[in-house]
Amino acid sequence: MADESAFDKKKSHRAKQAGRKAEKKKNKNKVDQSNLSARQRNPKAFAIQSVVRAERQFRRKEDVIAKKQHIPQVDKTPLEPPPIVVAVVGPPRVGKTTLINNLIKSFIKTNVTNTNGPITIVTSKKRRITLIECNNDVNSMIDIAKCADLVLLLCDASFGFEMEIFEFLNICQVHGMPKIMGVLTHLDMIKNAKTLKTTKKTLKHRFWTEVYSGAKLFYLSGIIHGEYLRNEIKNLSRFISVMKFRNLSWRTTHAYVLADRLEDITSQEMIRKDPKVSRDVVLYGYVRGVPLMKESMVHIAGVGDMKISELSYLPDPCPLPSSEKKRHLMERERQIYAPFSGVGGIVYDKDAVYIELQGSHSHKREDEETNEKKALLKNVVETTETVDEQMQETGFQLFSGGPVIYADDVKDDEYLQQHKRVESDDSDSDGNESDNDSGIDQSEKDESKKVPWENNSVGGSDGEGDEGGESSDEEENENEKADSEDDDSESEDDETENFDTKWKEKLGEKATEAYLERQKTSKNIMKLVYGDFEIGNKTIDKKQDESEEEDDEELGGLFKKVTDTQKKKHKEKERLDLEECTFFYALDKPNLRDWTSDDNKQYLINSFVTGKRSADEDADELLKLDDASDGDDEELFGDFEDLETGEKHTAEEDKPETGTKRKAEMTKSEILDKKMKLKAKFDSEYDNPDDHRIKGDHSYYESLKAEALKQSELNKSVFENLDNGLRVEVEGYRPGLYVRMLFKHMPSEFVTNFDSSYPILIGALNMAEQNIGFVSCKVKKHRWYKKILKTNDPLIISLGWRRFQTIPIYSKIEDDLKCRYLKYTPEHVTCNMHFYGPITPQNTGFLALQSVNNNPNDIKQVGFRIAATGSVNEINKSTQIVKKLKLVGTPLKIYKKTAFIKDMFTTTLEVAKFEGAKIKTVSGIRGQIKKALNKPEGAFRATFEDKILMSDIIFCRTWFKVDVTKFYAPVVNLLLPTGAKNAWQGMKTKGQLKREKNIKNDANTDSMYTEVKRAPKVFKPLVIPKNLQKGLPYRFKPKEKSTTLSGINPKDKFKNRVAVIKNPEEQKVSNVMKMLKTNYEKKKEVQKESTALRLQKHKKQQEEEEWRKLKRQKELKKKICRHLSKMGNKKKPQM
Repeated sequence: MADESAFDKKKSHRAKQAGRKAEKKKNKNKVDQSNLSARQRNPKAFAIQSVVRAERQFRRKEDVIAKKQHIPQVDKTPLEPPPIVVAVVGPPRVGKTTLINNLIKSFIKTNVTNTNGPITIVTSKKRRITLIECNNDVNSMIDIAKCADLVLLLCDASFGFEMEIFEFLNICQVHGMPKIMGVLTHLDMIKNAKTLKTTKKTLKHRFWTEVYSGAKLFYLSGIIHGEYLRNEIKNLSRFISVMKFRNLSWRTTHAYVLADRLEDITSQEMIRKDPKVSRDVVLYGYVRGVPLMKESMVHIAGVGDMKISELSYLPDPCPLPSSEKKRHLMERERQIYAPFSGVGGIVYDKDAVYIELQGSHSHKREDEETNEKKALLKNVVETTETVDEQMQETGFQLFSGGPVIYADDVKDDEYLQQHKRVESDDSDSDGNESDNDSGIDQSEKDESKKVPWENNSVGGSDGEGDEGGESSDEEENENEKADSEDDDSESEDDETENFDTKWKEKLGEKATEAYLERQKTSKNIMKLVYGDFEIGNKTIDKKQDESEEEDDEELGGLFKKVTDTQKKKHKEKERLDLEECTFFYALDKPNLRDWTSDDNKQYLINSFVTGKRSADEDADELLKLDDASDGDDEELFGDFEDLETGEKHTAEEDKPETGTKRKAEMTKSEILDKKMKLKAKFDSEYDNPDDHRIKGDHSYYESLKAEALKQSELNKSVFENLDNGLRVEVEGYRPGLYVRMLFKHMPSEFVTNFDSSYPILIGALNMAEQNIGFVSCKVKKHRWYKKILKTNDPLIISLGWRRFQTIPIYSKIEDDLKCRYLKYTPEHVTCNMHFYGPITPQNTGFLALQSVNNNPNDIKQVGFRIAATGSVNEINKSTQIVKKLKLVGTPLKIYKKTAFIKDMFTTTLEVAKFEGAKIKTVSGIRGQIKKALNKPEGAFRATFEDKILMSDIIFCRTWFKVDVTKFYAPVVNLLLPTGAKNAWQGMKTKGQLKREKNIKNDANTDSMYTEVKRAPKVFKPLVIPKNLQKGLPYRFKPKEKSTTLSGINPKDKFKNRVAVIKNPEEQKVSNVMKMLKTNYEKKKEVQKESTALRLQKHKKQQEEEEWRKLKRQKELKKKICRHLSKMGNKKKPQM
């Protein structure tokens, strides 16, 4: 049985390890790696090998990202932005006009012969640019730098960068750096290829130094047939088309307009009477920056501060193409608008159209048809009479040889006048129908539809046609009867009235009705909130003729007259459809409800706080919830016992209702789910993503960007649904609108001396900027300017929109926060500058020039014209600038440490002001002013720390306040004649006037160098008392008087005595005595030397003796010590 069981045992299944089936199973379980990245396929290969290197790479990456980041700004660009201002700047003769012509031809395929003023062209579906050329004047350069979005900086490569380029770059750095692209021209003047390559490289790196590293620099290699190469211009135009711009702080807070058209609308009669009369000038241009408000103060650069008398917007003269999906602009959409350049020929105004006609300058031969057209157009233009007056003067000859019939003859004919009255209504209705196309007259409709509160109006007013000439015969007969009745009552003069002027009647009423109709159709938010309001204080007159009220029921057999019941129903329906409003017209009011009745009170209940404002906000329910919450607070106080009475109080417990269920506590599974959700949230925020790369935290920057984007979308959508008229009233004239600005009382020189090559920049002024006050700022002299700046020398400052001349005072802040007066600006260091000028916000940059004159001789002498740059610190603050003042006096009398001082003050009052002040002598002895003396006037008593001398000079150091001169003169270069606009001259210094008139200063004798003769100073002899002389050593005791009071030296008393001459015997004796004396001195000297040698030898012997003695003593000590030690060892017991 055991063997059978062994045979019955089944073999276990063995899975296939090889073969087709095994491969199939492996592929089934295998992960598809085709979509996996290399890091996911082989993660070990991408693991961090070096922690230090990974940290460096991460830090490097974060540094690059951080450098690219900037503070997100809210995008205030409107949906239809204004054209981008592209300024072409450079010195003379570098090809600015040629470049503008080539760019215009590249964009719109049109040649322009004249490039004066701004030229606006459409370059793409969403972009327009305004090209403007900057002439070689520092005033134009400053104005262009304030408004340009992109600057094409032209440079003559064969000559290099000129001073004008560096001046313009410095102006841009001060007023806000726009995008700058360099353009090198005249490269064909450099023939050598190697020199050309070196020049390009040198200029490129110099340009990068001034702007920023990597700034774009274009090369225009040459000119062929007066044009640059097409590919180079196309490359430049592509860069212009895709350029992105960053908002500048000054332009994001101020509105400005670059005027591209000017018109003088002053009455010609006033100009004829007085050519210097103030003009009414209209300027046109696109609003840029922020919305421009009505009647705001503006500054016209080169003219001064002006107030806008009238502001309105016009249709865009150079509109963007339609938003259809297309690849290229159509030919008709490539528009150009340049009024100053005379491009186009037709100019549209608010109330007129101007057509440019060729005058006598066209010398081409033209055909007869063209001449005939011109003659006809010239007659129309030169016409001074109206058509009615010409018709009355024109005669009509019915038959040849017959009489000529004039209009007056027809008026006198009774039959014709009667027939004319019968057909007057038909002619009026036909006239209305024909005039609808011109917009002069419109067919009148039911006034009840126009004005909802005209409850009593039935039809048209004053008997005019109802449906443009479709009146019936009965109506004509009735009108004829009314006319005949009127003729009986009217005078003969009224009978001859001209019926052609009938369309002029009630134009104001018709305009009001048309405006109300437009207001009904458009969704007006203000109207929806506040109801209808009075517009322009215009009222509608209710004038209804009784003849119109008594019309027949049936008109012409086709129409039926409305019955009284139908009228009432219609009025009731209109009254119910009216919006409730607090505004109403002064004369014609709608029928108001009686709000005292209970039915009408129900409409008002929910409008108050206690009403039901919405389905989920019922005031009663909210009040009940408040009461319930107050009850919960009361439950905080439970049972308590009154200690005085002993009475116990128990809190009432609210028993839960049977229907309510208490909220159950969270189960264990719910708590676990909540923790897992929190963990997943934490992991998603802090763990690395799937690629397992280390990334920085940029969430704060991303949130800033999202916030700025959200704000920009909100700004664009908040006024989007308003109609244009109301939006302009609320928001202002937004950027991108083409506006018409009227300025009254403009100087006549602005029009008579107008030059279109100078930009007209109109900058809006904020509320505080309209005031003039004291401005404090920090300033630094430009390192390229040759001279240092002197206090109280007039300086021309460009600050904000303005350019003005003022008188500055320089100062330096001391350690005690005192502003110390400086006579000159320090070198390479900033200092404070105070001047009287327009109030400007803090941190606004400015630049200073000493002259804006463009005289070549002056420019050669001055060199770099920008004298200083800086920014505003404080505004309208009376900073005290103090200056050192040294008061000098001399002693009058001296009493030990007290002295009387004179010549420092002139009056006793001045001394009283300076009581207690510190004074000091030249020798350094300090003192203090005490009291004034009666005589002499101005003298005072002072005490010192030591006795002073009569020869001492006493100083008193003081500070006194320096006032800033109130001088402000705007630079009005646009009012100068055409040839002298670049030669504006303001206040001159005294030195300039003397140099111009060749006046020399008189020499000041006090300042001249003279020879100084001083007498020698004689001091008193030093007298030592006898008591002191006794204690002095002999060498310090006075031996003889070297000097006396008389000034005679005792040694000189033998000078004047007679010399004694010896005889020969006496001479021999004296010679022998001299020889003996010499021998004795020599012997004494030899003896002295031998004594010194003997003493030295003896001293040496003594030292040797002493040394031997010490040595013997030392040896003896050693023997004794040795003997004693031996004796001590013998005495010790043996162990």
